[in-house]
Amino acid sequence: MKKLLIASALLAACSVQQVHAWGQTGHRITGAIAQMYLSADAMAAIKRLLPNESLAEASTYPDEMRSNPDTFWQKEAGAYHYVTVPKGKHYHDVDAPDKGDAYTALEKFSKIVKDKSAPLKERQKALRFIVHIIGDLHQPLHAGNGTDKGGNDVKLEFFWKKSNLHRVWDSGLIDQRQLSYSEWTLWLSEKISPEQAKAWTTTDPLIYIEESAKIRDGIYPEEERVSWDYLYQNMPTVKQQLQKGGVRIAAYLNQLFK
Repeated sequence: MKKLLIASALLAACSVQQVHAWGQTGHRITGAIAQMYLSADAMAAIKRLLPNESLAEASTYPDEMRSNPDTFWQKEAGAYHYVTVPKGKHYHDVDAPDKGDAYTALEKFSKIVKDKSAPLKERQKALRFIVHIIGDLHQPLHAGNGTDKGGNDVKLEFFWKKSNLHRVWDSGLIDQRQLSYSEWTLWLSEKISPEQAKAWTTTDPLIYIEESAKIRDGIYPEEERVSWDYLYQNMPTVKQQLQKGGVRIAAYLNQLFK
C-alpha cells in the first residue's frame, strides 16, 4: 500500500510538471528559422559556445532535461517555461512569483551568456534556455491565465482522442499535419516576407507575452470535441507564432551578441 501511495504521488507530481511548449517539432522549427536570421557576430558567438550544435537542436534541451535528478531541474527550472497573466491584466500588473518565471529566467540567462567568467557549461545551458524560452513565450498557453495550468485542466477530445487544450497547442495541431520540423521550417520560412521580418523584429519579451495572452483568450473552444473546424480556425495563428518565434529568437540573440 505504501509503495502504491508513493507511486501515485510521483505520478501526480509528474503530471503537474508537464507544461511543455510547442513540443519537440515546434521548438525545432523556431530554432531552425532563427538560424536563418542570425547576424555574423551572433553566429560566430553561438558557434564558439555550441560548436556542432544548431539552434534547432539546442531548442529542445530544457525539455529533454526535465527528468534529470539534479535539484536545478527538479526544483527550479520548471517555473522558467511560462508566465502568468490573468485575463484583462498585463504582465507587470502581477509580475513574477518568488520562484521566478520565463520573463525573469530570460533576464537571468542573458546575463550568464554574456559573462565570460562563467563556466562554459553554464553559458551553454543559458543559451539553450534563451532559445527555448522565447519559443515558449510564443505558444499562447504559456502566457497562462492562472486558473487552469495553461489549459492543461481543459480536457477535450482532439480528433477523437482524449487530450487537453495545452497539449493540442503544444503538439496536436502541428503533428496533425504529419510534417517533419525541416519540412515545416522550409515552408514557413519561405513565406516570411522582408516586411514581416522587419515588423516582427523586437527583443522585448513583454511584447511576446502581451501578444500571446491576447491570442490565448480567443482559443478556448466552445465544445469538448474538436477536429477539422478547430484546426482550420487556428492553424494560421500557429504558423505565424512559429514564424514570429524564430525571427525573434534571432533578433534577441543578435542584440545579445552585438
